Amino acid sequence: MYLNNCHPLVFQIVSPPNISTIDADILDLGYESMKSEISPEETSPDPFSFVGCQSLYPQNQLPHAVGNSYIPQAFTPQLSPNSICPLAQFAEGEPMSFFQWQIQQEEKKLASFTPEMLTSQDDDGDTFLHIAVAQGRRAVAFVLADKMAKIGMLDMKEHNGQSALQLSVAANQHLIVQDLLSLGAQINTADRWGRSPLHVCAEKGHILTLQTIQRAMKGKGQKLNVEEFNYDGLTPLHTAVLSHNAVVHELSCMATHQSPGATELVQRRKLLGECVSMLLLMGSSCATKDRKSGRTSLHMASEEANVELLRVFLDQQGSLSSVNAKAFSGNTALHIASAIHGRLAQVDAVKLLMRKGGDPSAMNLEKEQPAQLVSKGPIGDQVRRILKGKGYHARSSAK
Repeated sequence: MYLNNCHPLVFQIVSPPNISTIDADILDLGYESMKSEISPEETSPDPFSFVGCQSLYPQNQLPHAVGNSYIPQAFTPQLSPNSICPLAQFAEGEPMSFFQWQIQQEEKKLASFTPEMLTSQDDDGDTFLHIAVAQGRRAVAFVLADKMAKIGMLDMKEHNGQSALQLSVAANQHLIVQDLLSLGAQINTADRWGRSPLHVCAEKGHILTLQTIQRAMKGKGQKLNVEEFNYDGLTPLHTAVLSHNAVVHELSCMATHQSPGATELVQRRKLLGECVSMLLLMGSSCATKDRKSGRTSLHMASEEANVELLRVFLDQQGSLSSVNAKAFSGNTALHIASAIHGRLAQVDAVKLLMRKGGDPSAMNLEKEQPAQLVSKGPIGDQVRRILKGKGYHARSSAK
């Protein structure tokens, strides 16, 4: 990812420090002196790097400014005679966290970075900040982001239209997300697919990052747009529901939850369910219709007989006014739940919708009522009885 498209920009290489001036404590932490005579073969690889330094700086020109900001070995600091950790004495005797100390060290390394260097982009449009975020180097990313914020370039985007904040959200780097938001990164921004950071959290089940955004935006000047539509006409809540549906479907196709991969799917379903609840807490509405078909989140959950989410939505205040909302086809959630087949939870889904006010007499644009869409078979017979009011008060797991 060498920045070869930025000529005639010449990168200033920071001279490596004299080994005699490096504090012994820093050497104990695993930081290399990066002396020019060390060959690439003699230098151990950084286990925390996803992008090698050699790809950033060809011809072995490795500036000390992008040294590793993590500890590649266990950190067991030696206490001074006064029982004070040596790292706590760097700020003129004032205690500091290890992260603060890392920032202090990275600020020294990056002191010579000019605005031109900060805003330089490689062939993929990545800046140094994008690369630091992708590698998970929090301290480096913080220092670079602070410098870019001061020149008004914190929200620079790469070739996929992603800012550093969006990249950190996609990577589920919730601490870096917190840092970038504290420095003023824009949250209401979209990538080339029209996805906001909330869409990405909802799609991937990044609940920690979503919670971080929710906390970080409290008291901020920015207003969080939880109802933003992507280019598919979906809000973050719609996206979370569809992702949750996909996992529910995969699990239903397994013979047992003890099957290989089931444990991971169950965990993913849990995280996506928490994302749905968090989005509702942040102000998302389950009555919002998508822009292509007019479906609400209730319609979408009904497509998979997703009883877990149906319960969540139907327990929301005002659900009675939206339970019979119609899509552009005129179908209500009850139409959709009645029409599906091959879902073990279909009976419970229909019972739940009926108990919460679903109207079995509602007609779609084809003048069809829910009962007319029910498939044949034993399950279909149960659904028809429920729609006729003869069975939905029966004992059910939907209660």
